[in-house]
Amino acid sequence: MGENSKRTVAGLLSVGHEAIGLAAALIRTRRPATVRAKADRDPVTDVDLAVERTVRDLLARKTPGIDFLGEEEGRSGTNGRPVRTWAFDPIDGTVNYAAGSPLCAVSLALLEDGQPLLGVVDLPFLGERYWAAAGGGAFVNDHPIHVPDTAGTINEAIVALGDFATGLDAGEQNDLQIRLARLLAGRALRLRMLGSAAIDLAWLASGRHHASVTLCNRPWDMAAGVVIAREAGATVADLDGSAYSLESRSVIAAAGRLGPELLATVEEAQGRA
Repeated sequence: MGENSKRTVAGLLSVGHEAIGLAAALIRTRRPATVRAKADRDPVTDVDLAVERTVRDLLARKTPGIDFLGEEEGRSGTNGRPVRTWAFDPIDGTVNYAAGSPLCAVSLALLEDGQPLLGVVDLPFLGERYWAAAGGGAFVNDHPIHVPDTAGTINEAIVALGDFATGLDAGEQNDLQIRLARLLAGRALRLRMLGSAAIDLAWLASGRHHASVTLCNRPWDMAAGVVIAREAGATVADLDGSAYSLESRSVIAAAGRLGPELLATVEEAQGRA
């Protein structure tokens, strides 16, 4: 990356921090007045919508040439295929947030040509902000972070699993997740299901667990956490072991030498081992 590109990314990262700071403040200072279902067991609150609209408006003013893709209200910006897109989840872990749990996050990534270029994830109720830009390392609250090197095998690892899927077509994904959870329950040191993909990846990056498996890949959920985990030293792959991209079906991230063993376990759960 050339010096001009680095300066551009640094400027966009600064805008990302401003947007995330605004979003986190809204989340900390408001409680949901309404909770409604978008789909089967997939709720949205009035705060999700207010945060997304606020950040969408800010980024439209600050970065008018970059599209915006929000979880709640979709895409806005240029017509055609944009070079760069902001991907935003106003509250990752809405069910947790609506229940009063602090395990929720706000997540913003900048996508370029199918890859996350930078990401910022804030945990409003835990006082933690994670960020990374491609080639620049990963940080939490201004401190550099790196994935743990203490687990060489799955039986030494804490593994985070993404939520079970919801909706009418969730059966196949959930069947695989049940088979995988059964295998990992007998092999991993511990399994965790936190209810926020952004937290799963941020906490992998900061060493709180050793691997994260999410059997879906929505850019507003995953992209910011992916670049943070990558820059902290994690490997990030799809179900078949190919490198992560926006086309990936799933997001399997692991520290150190765990990646091949974790992928082999996923293959076993798929019945291909």
